[in-house]
Amino acid sequence: MVILKSLEEIKYIRKSCKLAASALNKILENIKEGITTLELDRIAEDYILKHGAKPAFKGYGIEKNKFQHSICISINEEVVHGIPGRRRLREGDIVSIDIGTNLEGYYGDTAITVPVGRIGPKEQKLLEVTKKSLFKGIEKAIIGNRLGDISFAIQETVEKSYFSVVREYVGHGVGCYLHEEPQIPNYG
Repeated sequence: MVILKSLEEIKYIRKSCKLAASALNKILENIKEGITTLELDRIAEDYILKHGAKPAFKGYGIEKNKFQHSICISINEEVVHGIPGRRRLREGDIVSIDIGTNLEGYYGDTAITVPVGRIGPKEQKLLEVTKKSLFKGIEKAIIGNRLGDISFAIQETVEKSYFSVVREYVGHGVGCYLHEEPQIPNYG
């Protein structure tokens, strides 16, 4: 089920999403060999707080297992939701950063995967195909289409390039909650 938003709600969601994107850009400015994932987390948290918002991920989860950081950061073979720590980025790493904001009660959430310095041709191809599949999915997000049309466009793009999709995770809506409907699988 898709939750319809008012124009006023969309305005606030857009504002939070813009802040999340801006915070993500701040992190990207600091992606370099030698920096720890925890240092990137602190940069993100400071930036979000400085702009009057809260890190959406910090404190997220059930009572005894709340997430303790402001970003999720996954390196190389780690799929998603990696926990910041003392690990240092190295030349040739592929780093995925997921960041969320809560601004005035509305959530923004965005992610990106980038290289640290030079990467190999296979890794570069993976990044290119991933980006292409995202835009193919966006092209299908039009009135009259179904969520499966978006999902199929993503899967088809990825598999035509001899990669595979992760079936356990989905894209999702945002609004008054961090994870809202619709859920958009990467296959369909």
